[in-house]
Amino acid sequence: MTPLPGLTELTVDPPHQPEETRAPGLAMLTLEPVHCRPELLDACADLINEQWPRSRASRLHSLGQSSDNFPLCLMLLSPHPTPGHPPIVVGHARLSRVLDQPQSLLVETVVVARALRGRGFGRRLMEGLEAFAQARGFRRLHLTTHDQLHFYAHLGYQLGEPVQGLVFASRRLPAALLSAFSRAPCPRPPCKAPSLAAHTAPKASKGPSLPAPPPLPEPLATSPPPPPGLSPPSLLETGYHDLRGDPIFWMEKDI
Repeated sequence: MTPLPGLTELTVDPPHQPEETRAPGLAMLTLEPVHCRPELLDACADLINEQWPRSRASRLHSLGQSSDNFPLCLMLLSPHPTPGHPPIVVGHARLSRVLDQPQSLLVETVVVARALRGRGFGRRLMEGLEAFAQARGFRRLHLTTHDQLHFYAHLGYQLGEPVQGLVFASRRLPAALLSAFSRAPCPRPPCKAPSLAAHTAPKASKGPSLPAPPPLPEPLATSPPPPPGLSPPSLLETGYHDLRGDPIFWMEKDI
């Protein structure tokens, strides 16, 4: 007969508590197209809808259009802690071809699971998709953001001009229409963004494609104050707005 434990043996030892909130290791993450893992469609839709609520049927339909011919949806996957279970979807991004720019891709719907933000997963997602695009012959990425200028600037992205993704648009749509549509419908001063304490990272030199994502960049140096009379740094303002009238920043990076 097994004796009952004494009172002192019932005391919970903090070091042996379950580590349910520990984040998966970044080195174990993988990046896979959603159309190659159809069993993860539902989990991917839930992840995106957590950030941008939308009908489940509509979200699944959008994800179901992913293909090697683009648009292509990439999932950032983490191994499941229980052997034999499918991996966990911890991030997502969509890549689309760009009108009249055969070596460019438009990055959209970039999202990381809320519980894992601020731990390097967003950086790993972006580095992974850059390597993915570069290995397929693409040399420039475009994206838009409302409030993540610091994040993308630290990854080497700079302000750019609007581009037309080949997802919903026809090739017969003039590119000039996109620029006019993206700007504010009435004259208004450029919207100010939060001031940045650092320059954007320098562009990487052109070279042979690497099979793995590049190493993390070195810490950025603090930028000196601009001389009197000069305009503020380019990342501090935008002349573009979305359909709701909110300021939107177009950014790009050579890879």
